[in-house]
Amino acid sequence: MPTWKNLHNLQTISPHPLPVLNDMTQVRPHPSYVSIHGGHSGEFCNHALDSLEDIVQAYIRKGFAWVGLTEHAPPVTDAFMYPDERDAGLDAGRLYDRFAAYIKTARELQARFAGTLDIYVGFETELTSGALPFTRRLIETFQPDYIVGSLHHVDDISFDFSREDYLSAVASLGGHDNLYCRYFDQQYELIEMLNPAVIGHFDLIRIHDEQYRRRLAKPEIAGRIDRNLTLIAERELILDFNLAALSKKMDEPYISAKILKKALEMGIAVVPGDDSHSVDSVGRHLEAGINILTGMGFSTNWQRPA
Repeated sequence: MPTWKNLHNLQTISPHPLPVLNDMTQVRPHPSYVSIHGGHSGEFCNHALDSLEDIVQAYIRKGFAWVGLTEHAPPVTDAFMYPDERDAGLDAGRLYDRFAAYIKTARELQARFAGTLDIYVGFETELTSGALPFTRRLIETFQPDYIVGSLHHVDDISFDFSREDYLSAVASLGGHDNLYCRYFDQQYELIEMLNPAVIGHFDLIRIHDEQYRRRLAKPEIAGRIDRNLTLIAERELILDFNLAALSKKMDEPYISAKILKKALEMGIAVVPGDDSHSVDSVGRHLEAGINILTGMGFSTNWQRPA
């Protein structure tokens, strides 16, 4: 059987033309550049840089077909603010107002660049005490195109802002295994209650765990992963193939390879997310992500979130 490597020789010796194989763009068009999770900006996020318009312009320059802007939802109360927000003198009320300004700005950009770039205006959720009814009110008030269901807290304890926070969460939950189990239990609750179109960085809980591959294979954790993936498949939701992990010197994106294989077998749509937090991070590692997904056999007819 011919291979891509010996294609030239086949074309030379064959007595018949090979019109389809000769035009490689017809055989393997390059997948569209998209991002289902990103667009965090210094305008509306304390740990990001640049304006939202500058980030959207960067997506346009890099030839993206469509992007989802998914700024963080404001916290329910001051108790769930991040240190950088406290340092900036903000409170939950001011963050709510800033979030409202984000939605307004994103809608203006969506309208302005229609026909040049398809923009979906969304936001990234949290699951802390009171967050479920609060998120429903945000959806009712702001009418986003979609939401990304993400967790950055477990049992109200932040785990991803710093390694120190992560180790504190491990200690509070009684060990890594318990932390993983609670994370996936709360993720299931979020999916069941909010039905987000996109599940953000599915296995983020491994962010500061060098032993995560061994831990994800443990029956009590693997069983929860399978349960959550089954719900995602049943509801035809999308998994964010979050490439930000590669910028943090991790071996693989969120989702890790074994979970990704299960998602493929279950027919779950997986779409790249650059999780951009600046102009410089727009599209970062996207080619690597596309190569992983195409190599595994995922469709690159990317499912849109809305």
